[in-house]
Amino acid sequence: MERSELAGWLRLTLTPGVGDIAARKLLASFGLPEAIFDQPAAVLAQVVSLAQADALHRMPPDLEAVITRTLEWLGSPDDSGAVRRILTLGDPGYPAALLETADPPILLYVIGPPGLDLPPLPRSVAIVGSRNPTPQGLINARSFAKDFSDAGWCVVSGLAAGIDGAAHEGALEAAPRPDFAATVAVVGTGLDRVYPAKHRAMAHRIANRGLIVSEFALGTPPLNQNFPKRNRIIAGLSRGTLVIEAALQSGSLITARLATELGREVFAIPGSIHSPQSRGCHALIRQGAKLVELASDVHEEFTPAAGSTASANRSSEEGLRPSEVADAHGDASGLLGAIGYDPVSLDALCARTGFGAAELQARLLELELDGQLARLPGGLFQRTARC
Repeated sequence: MERSELAGWLRLTLTPGVGDIAARKLLASFGLPEAIFDQPAAVLAQVVSLAQADALHRMPPDLEAVITRTLEWLGSPDDSGAVRRILTLGDPGYPAALLETADPPILLYVIGPPGLDLPPLPRSVAIVGSRNPTPQGLINARSFAKDFSDAGWCVVSGLAAGIDGAAHEGALEAAPRPDFAATVAVVGTGLDRVYPAKHRAMAHRIANRGLIVSEFALGTPPLNQNFPKRNRIIAGLSRGTLVIEAALQSGSLITARLATELGREVFAIPGSIHSPQSRGCHALIRQGAKLVELASDVHEEFTPAAGSTASANRSSEEGLRPSEVADAHGDASGLLGAIGYDPVSLDALCARTGFGAAELQARLLELELDGQLARLPGGLFQRTARC
């Protein structure tokens, strides 16, 4: 993209008071951004408000600095070896799935391997959920994502802590396909930064085998209002959205609602009635989302005649690293967090926490005597309802 063309697109997206809706009206009426800025204010005012028309004739502050920074970013190799590009609303490579939505982004900043495009709608599924999941939630996210990726589906998520990160990890565990994105991370910041910072190494891995996408200009920090906005891209790029653990008031439910509005499928994994992280999923199921127990449930919804070629979801206790328990619960010794809300065996807790059996038994006994834990038949343990 030449400097003049890039300058026009950046100026259009950075003009104060001119949002995506007004920008799309202007593009539909006048064509490329350069043509928009050639129009008199009176002509522009026939399409947008007079205030917006006047704003379009004033240069946005720091525009030249933004143009220079963006050109430097485009021309510099990514640390992972991936390439950087910008897709405009009029670009032939712009994902058709987003064009079907009511609010497609004007620009998409993309990092990924050369020649790798955003996946077609029939080959992508979103996995979203809590930033503070239970250990079982992390296991489910990784396992479902790997099953989807093994079956040739691209996993779309938001690179957030918790379920999102586990979903990306699971997708990356599948066998590489050089011509297909294992996973797509849609982020709420500029692509010159990684948020959360602990996912920097993961972001580099995604850039090698998938794509990282943002509609936000370089330098955009992690602002709260940007994350619900990016959720529409997650929903828009995906044929279906699977929610794994979500509170009643959460961004995951926003993504599910947006998917429903687009006529896309919504799936939810149920959980314990005592877990706050299950309430959002239970609400979705009551509203018509499909209850999911196995990865094959999702595949069968999309290909009911052929059935599923995916293996059953391997929701075993293997593969959850103690560091992940620490990420989710603040401290690996926080047994209540590691236990979750469903019955769990001693062996599973040893794997989750990294504790030896003897030490773990002593800690479980303390919780049991304190009334926070119940010992069930079959050597299982479960948190009591009051905790």
